[in-house]
Amino acid sequence: MFDFLDKYDVLGAFWTTVQLTLLSAVGSLVWGTLLAAMRVGPVPLMRGFGTAYVNIVRNIPLTVIILFASLGLHDTLGVSLGSDKVDTYSFRLAVLGLLVYTSAFVCEAIRSGINTVPVGQAEAARALGLSFTQVLFLVVLPQAFRAAVGPLTNVLIALTKNTTVAAAIGVAEAALLMKKMVENEAQLLAISAVIAFGFCCLTLPTGLILGWVGKKVAVKR
Repeated sequence: MFDFLDKYDVLGAFWTTVQLTLLSAVGSLVWGTLLAAMRVGPVPLMRGFGTAYVNIVRNIPLTVIILFASLGLHDTLGVSLGSDKVDTYSFRLAVLGLLVYTSAFVCEAIRSGINTVPVGQAEAARALGLSFTQVLFLVVLPQAFRAAVGPLTNVLIALTKNTTVAAAIGVAEAALLMKKMVENEAQLLAISAVIAFGFCCLTLPTGLILGWVGKKVAVKR
């Protein structure tokens, strides 16, 4: 029933999916943390930018963002992110699109963690003479990340599944491979089962492991 799989690089496609997920996750965590810092910061302009970014990006379909990264940035503006190879710049543009989209959700997850930190701790740190940046990165964020492991896990799982949108711009990940197999093989149920099983192998361990980590590092209030 699954003999047709020998003709396709299923593991290679899922490895591309893993790469998309990991690179986008790291970038989203960095940019999302900065956005969260802006949203709780004392500068009105930065708060406004962070709020506008999150509210706008979260309400734009990911497909639109990915297609803009390809058609808008590359085809119209000539942005290739340092590569002339189609496979390479499509992959990089997909990472950029996923990063831009996912960081808005990361920001809100971290901001929810920040809200769990007692205000008195920040006030005490300021009373000791620490600046806002020092209070945020030395006192607030370490506790906020511990409280936000659960929400961030959900964001990471959603990101893993969202990588399928990268097939729209030709990135050779699992969804694009599934499309090719469906077009060439009369084994729709078997193909769907293989791809579904592959994504379960990626997302279920992620949820279980990070769920366990979240319980271990949770701040007892």
